[in-house]
Amino acid sequence: MCRGIYLDHAATTPVRREVQEALDEVLSSTFGNASSIHTFGQDAKRVLEESRERVATCIGAEPEEIIFTSGGTESDNLAIRGTAYALKEKGNHIITTAVEHPAVLNCCEALEEEGFEVTYLPVDMECLVHPEWVMEAIRPETILITVMFANNETGSIQPIAEIGGIARRKGVVFHTDAVQAVGKVPVNVDELGVDLMSMSAHKIYGPKGIGGLYVRKGTMLHPLVYGGHHERNLRPGTENVPGDAAFARAIELATEELPSSRKHLELLKERLTGGIQERIEHVQRNGALDDCLPNILNMSFAGVDGEAMLLNLDLMGVAVSTGSACSSGATEPSHVLLAMGVEPLLAQASLRFSLGRDNTEEQVERVLEVLPEIVSRLRDLGDARAMR
Repeated sequence: MCRGIYLDHAATTPVRREVQEALDEVLSSTFGNASSIHTFGQDAKRVLEESRERVATCIGAEPEEIIFTSGGTESDNLAIRGTAYALKEKGNHIITTAVEHPAVLNCCEALEEEGFEVTYLPVDMECLVHPEWVMEAIRPETILITVMFANNETGSIQPIAEIGGIARRKGVVFHTDAVQAVGKVPVNVDELGVDLMSMSAHKIYGPKGIGGLYVRKGTMLHPLVYGGHHERNLRPGTENVPGDAAFARAIELATEELPSSRKHLELLKERLTGGIQERIEHVQRNGALDDCLPNILNMSFAGVDGEAMLLNLDLMGVAVSTGSACSSGATEPSHVLLAMGVEPLLAQASLRFSLGRDNTEEQVERVLEVLPEIVSRLRDLGDARAMR
């Protein structure tokens, strides 16, 4: 097993023991097809529906409003494409923001090629979209607003409840990608005023390949694929009952432990932020100071390439990210930081630290020991190259 300091929990999380046990139990004892009417099938059906109810309870929803999917990307696509084609006779205009996850942005870009119109709202320097900008963008032909709950690169939390109120008053369907928010901050679909909400298990110590989409009663959606009558005719295919059970256990644990885990993460993040600012010159924090997740910190280090810092930290046993895991390998600066007004060179000099439940103060102190020397060495190397 790889040993080191893992600070990339926004990319994925390790499966915790209790979730692994729930997964193994169903894998070993409940193998039936949940669509079969015999006893084996009905045992699987019971586990499936119990899992659906447990997930729903954690977000203030009804069990029949939960559709199990393969994860956040599928949930986003089902919400956005499903709404677009269900309501295309009513209108063809979609509103989103410039800082969404690629699962949302690429889906919207594909819809533009198919005749839909998309407004990409800007954000301010804290990575926040203002509700009045959403209001001003709504047209008679607007059928969907999709704004992420919390940004995966900066941790900034959008004013979802205010936007939800606007969408409700205007009669526009409202979707939020809550993949990073669920399990980190309180989430209640009625308080937020959302019609659709995407979730993913592997961000909350569950297995990869399982997630969910909340679909408010009465919300019209077209399926992405066609087959059997599974998941309210919206997601055909034999259900992943073990994965669903593991997702349910993961979200239950995250919800139950949220107050204590949030306090733990906030303390670690505060120490990491303060330590970097104290020990390294010419650094900039990117994202909202107050309206933010407790576990994500994005910092730019002037004069240093982000990927070089990442690789040097990795050699020291510390895992971080330069941005979204779905954009790894990209040579372009982060679209999120650019949309915030961060200069391209500074955007490429950024790191994302995303903390988790198992991180400790000792690990943060270790990062604060090795990072300043890495930054100093890379800056000296850059200066030497510039002098040649």
